Amino acid sequence: MPATSAPLTPGLASFLKSLKTNPIDTSIDNLISLLKRRQIRHSRSCATATAYLLLRVISFCRTTDANKLIERVQSVGRRLMAAQPREMVVGNIVRRVLGLIRDEAEDDRDAEFALSDAGSESQPQTPRVLEDPSTPQDRDFLSVRHEGSERSSSRPPLTSHSTNPAPISMFSLLSGPEAESSLPGSPVPGSPSGRVTGHGSVRDIRAEVLDGIGEIIDELGQVDDQIAAYALDHIHSNEVILTHTSSTTVQKFLLKAAAKRKFTVIHAESYPNNHDATHATVSGTVSDEDDNLSFESFQKPLIALGITVILIPDSAVFALMSRVNKVILGTHSVLANGGLVAAAGTRVIARAAKVHQTPVVVVSGVYKLSPVYPFDFDSLIEYGDASNVIGYEDGDLVDQIDVQNPLYDYVPAELIDLYITNLGGHAPSYLYRIVSDHYRKEDISF
Repeated sequence: MPATSAPLTPGLASFLKSLKTNPIDTSIDNLISLLKRRQIRHSRSCATATAYLLLRVISFCRTTDANKLIERVQSVGRRLMAAQPREMVVGNIVRRVLGLIRDEAEDDRDAEFALSDAGSESQPQTPRVLEDPSTPQDRDFLSVRHEGSERSSSRPPLTSHSTNPAPISMFSLLSGPEAESSLPGSPVPGSPSGRVTGHGSVRDIRAEVLDGIGEIIDELGQVDDQIAAYALDHIHSNEVILTHTSSTTVQKFLLKAAAKRKFTVIHAESYPNNHDATHATVSGTVSDEDDNLSFESFQKPLIALGITVILIPDSAVFALMSRVNKVILGTHSVLANGGLVAAAGTRVIARAAKVHQTPVVVVSGVYKLSPVYPFDFDSLIEYGDASNVIGYEDGDLVDQIDVQNPLYDYVPAELIDLYITNLGGHAPSYLYRIVSDHYRKEDISF
């Protein structure tokens, strides 16, 4: 009986634990339910859960056919994306796994064709035979052969015992002697069509695909440290940095620079969705699956390194932007046109920076980069609980107005100056190249 006496709170940790024991179909339904109820949220948590689930799906597929593997991953991916369409990292991980399968299938076919070509080149070339001995020289040449050749209507035997062998191609000079039963142009044994099929077995590509998924999981765990390695190239001494939301990626980026340089950080409170964590005086235990940290967890390491951290309301962003040297933002997802979807309030900060000619730098892992183009901006925005803006106890006011609480903003590419990913710094206009390197064209819409 499985140990279920101490149930965990539904989330990433409980899902990964149950993934080891539950049947694969149960795990798929479990992740779909967690995504629908938003019990797994934030980009990294969704990407990690999707990668581990597809790792399990591939390992349980009892087929070596690449087409069947692709169909299986596409079926699971469609269900996951339908459960939470605004979590674009789910589709990104599915597309990357599909690309792994297609790449391994193509490598397998290329190796098979190369082996077939090598097998055909190793066969001796068919020598040129004199079909019409009409000239006197040809008659004299054939008259010196053994007696049986004058009465035979077939081709002369191509053996090393012939006193005057027919001309042989120079490409077969170094090849070993062929058996007499193996005639030129005859099919290779074990292959009815004469095509070399390797060692007689089809290579199982699942092992390579599983290794590729493992590399994606490792990338998810190392992406923040890889981005932070570029911090000293972009943050200089005595600068004033403005940031928004307590993102772990932004935190590690600033901590890396704070180890060697002194600067000031202005932190917007992110009302009304993240202000509780921002204003927390005592931080609790931070879950590993949470992309956002409480403000005290965010500022304590910076203060310990001698960095001044100033907390401001969102309404003061425009007034202080003239004193800011650089804006560093986290993101929820990045789109192929260079735009991004980030926490509510990000667009206001980016527009204020545009007015004051302040550079806006976005730190994001490549796994957040989606090949989707934003044709409908409104469909990208998720809305939260309206009671965070106006409480339901204000019944008279709630009945008279329509209250909306967007959780995310869409920021167009023209408001962004630089993207810093785990591959380096890129302009928004260059993101299409990264998309083409990480996603196959046939997997963009699956």
